[in-house]
Amino acid sequence: MKGLKRNGSGPVLPRNSVLEIKSVDVGIVAIKGLSSNFYLAISKKGELYGARDFGVDCRLTERIEENRYNTYASAEWRNKKKAMFVGLSANGKPMRGKKTRRKNTATHFLPIVV
Repeated sequence: MKGLKRNGSGPVLPRNSVLEIKSVDVGIVAIKGLSSNFYLAISKKGELYGARDFGVDCRLTERIEENRYNTYASAEWRNKKKAMFVGLSANGKPMRGKKTRRKNTATHFLPIVV
């Protein structure tokens, strides 16, 4: 199974789906792809992209929602005073931060330990 990683007795995961979430400040995290070594970043325009080096665009506010899922919003940038969240559409494509809201399930993630 090329491109897949077996980790103990857990699930078989694509190598590029394993992310490291690390605290960089109180309530602020950085998300890094383990295989790519790129940080998840949100630009001032609300576009998701991969940054080689950690910078202000990589600072994300982590919140555990009532449904126990996590949301991640840009700690630096807002759109008309509203937070811009990390979100994936139903087909797995990144959503623009300007189109996301905290209650939208496309912005809800469930971190698991691998």
